Amino acid sequence: MKKTIPGLLLLGVALSCTNKTNKMEPYKWPAATPPVAEIKPFIRTLHGDTVTDNYYWMIDYFKKGKDSTKVVDYLTAENKYLDTMMSGTKTLQENLFKELKGRIKEKDESVPVFKNGYYYYTRTEEGKQYSKYCRKKSTLEGKEEILLDMDEQAKGLPYYQASGFSISPDNKMMAFGVDKISRRQYVIHIKNLETGEIIKDAIPNTQGDPVWAADNKTIFYTSKNEVTLLSEKIKKHLLNSDAKQDATVYEEKDKSNYIGVGKSKSGKYIFIYSNATLSNEIKMLDANNPDQPFRSFQPRQKEMLYEVIPLDDKFLILTNWNAKNFRLMECPLDKTGRENWKEVIPHRKDVLLEEVDEFKTHVVITERKNGLTQLRVRALAGAEHNIAFEEPTYTAMVGSNPDYDSKTLRYIYTSLTTPSSTYDYNMDTKAKKLMKQQEVVGGYNKEDYVSERLYATAKDGTKVPISLVYKKDLKKDGKTPLLLYAYGSYGSSTDPAFNSSRLSLLDRGFVYAIAHIRGGQEMGRQWYEDGKLMKKMNTFTDFIDCGQYLIDQKFTGKEHLYAQGGSAGGLLMGAIINLAPDMWHGVIAQVPFVDVINTMLDESIPLTTNEFDEWGNPKQKAAYDYMKSYSPYENIEKKAYPNMLVTTGLHDSQVQYFEPAKWVAKLRATKTDKNILLLKTNMDFGHGGASGRFDYLKDIALNYSFLFALEGINK
Repeated sequence: MKKTIPGLLLLGVALSCTNKTNKMEPYKWPAATPPVAEIKPFIRTLHGDTVTDNYYWMIDYFKKGKDSTKVVDYLTAENKYLDTMMSGTKTLQENLFKELKGRIKEKDESVPVFKNGYYYYTRTEEGKQYSKYCRKKSTLEGKEEILLDMDEQAKGLPYYQASGFSISPDNKMMAFGVDKISRRQYVIHIKNLETGEIIKDAIPNTQGDPVWAADNKTIFYTSKNEVTLLSEKIKKHLLNSDAKQDATVYEEKDKSNYIGVGKSKSGKYIFIYSNATLSNEIKMLDANNPDQPFRSFQPRQKEMLYEVIPLDDKFLILTNWNAKNFRLMECPLDKTGRENWKEVIPHRKDVLLEEVDEFKTHVVITERKNGLTQLRVRALAGAEHNIAFEEPTYTAMVGSNPDYDSKTLRYIYTSLTTPSSTYDYNMDTKAKKLMKQQEVVGGYNKEDYVSERLYATAKDGTKVPISLVYKKDLKKDGKTPLLLYAYGSYGSSTDPAFNSSRLSLLDRGFVYAIAHIRGGQEMGRQWYEDGKLMKKMNTFTDFIDCGQYLIDQKFTGKEHLYAQGGSAGGLLMGAIINLAPDMWHGVIAQVPFVDVINTMLDESIPLTTNEFDEWGNPKQKAAYDYMKSYSPYENIEKKAYPNMLVTTGLHDSQVQYFEPAKWVAKLRATKTDKNILLLKTNMDFGHGGASGRFDYLKDIALNYSFLFALEGINK
């Protein structure tokens, strides 16, 4: 999520306002009347449990039901109410937007990557929202080819996203996906790079993941169900043919699996991936023989996950087979079944083996120990070493390395105080070169900020890591505003990274903290397993315990503690306000997954069946009872709740708009306090918000203005 002189001036003003001796006038909320949603009781009876849902009718825009217009009218009324309540912050929001935008280098260029004779990169121009995808042949001094001008393509569109850029092996054609409604339903287009023409082939309703076979005329891609948006089929398209006649080469029968298609870095193999939370299967094909059937690398088995890494003379396999934190195996090219696997790196209880990247002479192993990532470089000849990182809390990851023959590793390093830095690392000599560091326009001195890694003790004795960043002049007096963020689902680790927008919080006296709660994978695979299904409550209580720890350590107090999370992290926000409503002065819930049971019961809602292994299937009584114990919508009570800003998108494909809309309506009708409750629905966008590189900053400005209004910060 992401340089102008006005931005610099505003930043100077902001810095002048951080002195706590300055008197701030509390924001005066307008005396406006919030919308009242119509009540239309809907009865749900399951497992002998009867529940009345007064706002179920809000699903009708998604279902194209009779109340579709009423849904839009209600969301519009909530938007108008938010505009009224936040009207006094309009100038602040405008200034914040300029300030945030002012830190971004508008004319910029990515570090080029080399593949198959060309250097590829993106570049942006001053004042433009999107980028240009470009290449140069053989040398960076060569003539630039603009492969796709996304600024030009996006003209007149409220949303535009291009993805999956895939160049044919002969470098003459490019396939790519385009989404114009923010619902992740991509149309694949194909461009002739010699003539500049986008040919007539247009493949609708895809994942946006085209993969070329070696013949330069066959494309494999993932086709989606138009209603559920499930990835259901892998299809094969021939250039200059009608997509309606594309052959299906694989159809997924298990609706709990996501599928996709990809190509090995060497270009030799095409893989079909079928992944559930607890098991998966990979099918493979020689890229030189696209008309042959795919064969299974290893048939799926319950609770066994594996990934395939092809080398010239063997396959490596990253797997959790008898190895909770994963181990590395190998097998011959012609004998891929599990009975042929031999161990290369054994399982370790204290190290999570996350990823393996292959090169002709090396592999790079991404591991996680004590919650921090490590990069281990291993020469196929035998010697190995780790790349050293020195900060107490940081993020390190393998970058874009499409050239299989390279002996240079591209990796990315960042921390809460170090801007994103791209390095090239010679895997033989260990020499590293900084290729680019994110520039913060207007200047940035990391020495003005402090980052820490602390540990809170959860109620069951578990130590939960917290990463923090703040200005050096922090006084631990319990009066400092602090924003605590977390996600905590799907085994997705929230690693600490630099964000220039965050400076607008820190420079106004906020502490920013990340709670590395269970449900992520920061502390290993068990960390994830202890925060899902029938142990999901650990995610919520961990976050609360982290908040209490920060209060106990005088980083903040209840009158100044704020919480933020999005999507599954929005579920977290919904749970914590039910469990500990008096701990938070304000909460920002972005695209929150809060109506857990109703969504998981409706298999027509996108992604539902894919999620049973994460949340459970409420058609089973034990899962239903447990989910009902924490589902935010089900657990709203007549009590006081904190100030809240809730955001959603009308076209969201991941968490449908009606979940936060129903949640807010029920909170309004039930809560006993007079605290602020605002709902913002973006009528043009979906789950990820705006597509332009500046428009999303308006959402950040709104979020920050909400926090600042609650803190009495008006500049």
